[in-house]
Amino acid sequence: MMSDASPDLILIGLRACGKSTIGRLVAQRLGVGFVDLDDVTSELLESSGAGEAIETHGIEAFRKAEGRALGSVLKGTGRVIALGGGTPTADGCATMLKSDACRVVYLRALTETLRERLKNTDNVDRPALVVEDVVDEVETLFERRDGLYRELAESVIHVDGISEESVLEAVLAVVKAGV
Repeated sequence: MMSDASPDLILIGLRACGKSTIGRLVAQRLGVGFVDLDDVTSELLESSGAGEAIETHGIEAFRKAEGRALGSVLKGTGRVIALGGGTPTADGCATMLKSDACRVVYLRALTETLRERLKNTDNVDRPALVVEDVVDEVETLFERRDGLYRELAESVIHVDGISEESVLEAVLAVVKAGV
């Protein structure tokens, strides 16, 4: 299990793959702290959420703030940290994620799964980044980021068609195995 001397467990993946939901559940089950990096980034930009921060400051300023936020939370103290979908693309973040202070797990969902999840949720704080609509940009973001996510991850958990509980158990198995 994780302790104060354990690397931080970092969850990466596209929006709607379950990083924040699963991250909170893993942290709760392990009895460790949880950090949603979008919250830390938004706080740095004095915004109520990622969507407002991007709309107010622009995506470049948001990515720079994500880099500062990630640097401030990576402590190797065994917490669970859910990154924003684009965090690994921000300058310097991929390098930080390759450190011994991190254990990176990619929650990988195919575009069909992500599109369905986005259609069935309130997307108020999910700004579109490359086209007009968050649902329509899923394929583009997947193509741009999947390779980077795979490169950074020590473990990839495929979340398509399985329950939240099954994803939780898979992440816990990764922690237990020390992979």
